[in-house]
Amino acid sequence: MLIGCPKEIKPQEFRVGVTPNAAQEAVNAGHKVLVETNAGVGAGFSDADYVAAGAQIAGTAKEVFDKADMIVKVKEPQAVERKMLRDGQILFTYLHLAPDPEQTKDLLASGATCIAYETVTDDRGGLPLLAPMSEVAGRLAPQVGAWTLQKANGGRGVLLGGVPGVGPARVLVIGGGVVGTHAAKIAAGMGADVTVLDRSIPRLRYLDDVFGGTFKNSYASAGNTIELARQADMIIGAVLIPGAAAPKLISRAQLSELKTGAALVDVAIDQGGCFETSKATTHQDPIYEVDGIMHYCVANMPGAVARTSTIALGNATMPFMLALANKGWRKACEDDRHLLAGLNVHAGKLTYAAVGTALGLDVMDPKKALAA
Repeated sequence: MLIGCPKEIKPQEFRVGVTPNAAQEAVNAGHKVLVETNAGVGAGFSDADYVAAGAQIAGTAKEVFDKADMIVKVKEPQAVERKMLRDGQILFTYLHLAPDPEQTKDLLASGATCIAYETVTDDRGGLPLLAPMSEVAGRLAPQVGAWTLQKANGGRGVLLGGVPGVGPARVLVIGGGVVGTHAAKIAAGMGADVTVLDRSIPRLRYLDDVFGGTFKNSYASAGNTIELARQADMIIGAVLIPGAAAPKLISRAQLSELKTGAALVDVAIDQGGCFETSKATTHQDPIYEVDGIMHYCVANMPGAVARTSTIALGNATMPFMLALANKGWRKACEDDRHLLAGLNVHAGKLTYAAVGTALGLDVMDPKKALAA
């Protein structure tokens, strides 16, 4: 199989879908790898690194899309990229279709088979290809939130860890999964007073057992959420419903109840955001103000630390990429129900139920797609 890796073109996106190590593994397995020139530069990988791994270098993205049997990326394909996809081609990347009807429409029209990193599962009920970026985004959230809180950026002018004689900032993390746990660990490590909210009692027990002395936790009822939000200097939205649009946990009307200059960091923005006033921003222009509340809603947060993120993502995606290349998408998905869970679009049909629910579209059972 010819595996193609184009350069990411989303604004301020420096990651790359295939690392030189992954390219070498694919070449050693008998496949060809075609990488667009300078695709890895933002993550610290030169064209020479890919050539040394056995890959070939393409001059343009069009060449990659025209020749490749499978396209491996990081972010969802942009409009110009979606036009280059073709019938029967495999697309393996993050998609986040639920809040993105235009992308969904284009992918359905392309005839491609699209497998989304964020809905591939594992035996423990986790999301192994989302987890590395969730870890990165979670660890970044207090860092970017602390910057947003600075007065020059419109924030409250509160130092996360405080100083002797002045108490620390209060940080509320909504969601106790991978993002929320890592965000809470880092925020607490920076000296903040941290509370994590979740609706799963077993998860709260786990957090209490493992981190009881590091940060607090509480049940995420609507009343409790807004009560704690009123006290917070920073609120980190870290709620995920796999493949579906994120629930709106703080409404616009409730912003008036928050502290003026408080920072909302919406890590769920890829899935539409978990605050009603959230809208996607970029690393170039990351924050905006609504009713006196500062919002940080960068849709590709891990892109800020592109080298760490690329290597972490590559470690996770490589086995699945090789399975798709070695067996073809159909056999690979037949052999691995967790990879089948990643199938979102095939041959003009939507195959992921949560996306269909979010967008009001008909859905084909992915098992029927295998048999088609």
